[in-house]
Amino acid sequence: MIHEERNIEGKGNSMIHSSESQDLILPKYKIPELESDGDEILDLVKEELFLDGNARQNLATFCQTYEDDNIHELMDMCMNKNMIDKDEYPQTAEIESRCVHILGDLWNAPEGGNCVGTSTVGSSEGCMLGGLAMLFRWREKREKEGLPTDKPNLVTGPVQICWKKFARYWNVELREVPMDRERQAMTPKQMLPYIDENTIGVVATMGLTFTGMYEPIEEICQALDKLQEEKGLDISVHVDGASGGFVAPFCAPDLKWDFRNPRVLSISASSHKFGLTPLGCGFVLWRHKQDLPEDLVFHVNYLGGDMSVFQLNFSRPAGQVISQYYQFLRLGREGYKRVHTSCYETAQYLAIEIGKMGPFELMFEADPERGIPCITWRLKEDANVSFNLYDFADRLRNRGWQIPAYSLPPDAEDVVVQRILVRQGFGLDMAELLVDDFHRTLDYFKDHKVTVNLTEAEAGGFAHNGR
Repeated sequence: MIHEERNIEGKGNSMIHSSESQDLILPKYKIPELESDGDEILDLVKEELFLDGNARQNLATFCQTYEDDNIHELMDMCMNKNMIDKDEYPQTAEIESRCVHILGDLWNAPEGGNCVGTSTVGSSEGCMLGGLAMLFRWREKREKEGLPTDKPNLVTGPVQICWKKFARYWNVELREVPMDRERQAMTPKQMLPYIDENTIGVVATMGLTFTGMYEPIEEICQALDKLQEEKGLDISVHVDGASGGFVAPFCAPDLKWDFRNPRVLSISASSHKFGLTPLGCGFVLWRHKQDLPEDLVFHVNYLGGDMSVFQLNFSRPAGQVISQYYQFLRLGREGYKRVHTSCYETAQYLAIEIGKMGPFELMFEADPERGIPCITWRLKEDANVSFNLYDFADRLRNRGWQIPAYSLPPDAEDVVVQRILVRQGFGLDMAELLVDDFHRTLDYFKDHKVTVNLTEAEAGGFAHNGR
């Protein structure tokens, strides 16, 4: 242990790190008794962090892995500002409000963007709040009608884990419309049989976790309009904007996925994905103030002044929200379109090159009208190779690439796919290097036959991070 033999005396030069620290082992599970030199500890902790993967080669995550120097400066400036303390940091609160209204305008909210919303830690918190609003609105309506409220259900397509958490935490039945081998998104036809009088709402996703595809939100809303005409069921829609909420406004502006559909009462999205902010930021907006039930709003005065609070999380740093405002101002519509269009072009280059490789069948090819800058593929049924995609993903890790292999959800569990997310900071030059490594990996498996394939668990499975 670091203090069992001696305390580190800080000398503040590089020779200490190259000599004295080399015979030390950092304490792992107990806090040391004595304090140490900060520079020495910094060097040792940084050494451990070198064992992490290179974030820029992580093509599995939806989350941003590139930040310019100005964002680093803003994050440093705001790390000790508590986002929730609006009385102490009124200008930060004003900037948060500006971001909400900018998003209201981007997402075509009625009344000139005069909607209500809040920043969140990520879109998972935004989804939780959107789900709770649907549940509270449904329950209030049922109580007024003298009807039971003990069996709420939520209808979704193949969703990210946050919606499964919502359903379990709040005792809501999740009715997840299953995939099949040829259909990887919820359609109106498949959705309608799952809806009844206990349905609190429908969740539609802009950028499915498994494929990157958009669900057809305008058609879903039209089907719900017709359902109300025929059966009197008034079902609202929450759009999980996930990644597409920060992509479609710039790259597919005519796509009617947002508040242009009157049935869409709330939208959430992750800023730290294609909003281009550091990790830990998202937003959720409601169409009108009345769409956010008053029972979800709390008032506190112990930070000074009266504050309305309706986030699940309380204290959090302000830097991510400030960074979002900076990006809105710096990039504007033109800049966001340029950045995301570049991502699509890189993804489409990869799709063409991977499509040329014999064993792979493309499932989604980064079409701006149909999904985010993402490509997904599976092995052809007649691929005639000794490896599976878990083996392929594992081999690519030898060169640092994190490209997940995973099975699709019910009823397509037998389909294993791989997926690449192209984000800011991953350009054509890096994509060309990746293509070269694909060819090297295929050549490796030609010479080294796999006799025992990796399973999903052995390959590390698939983790969708950073909601």
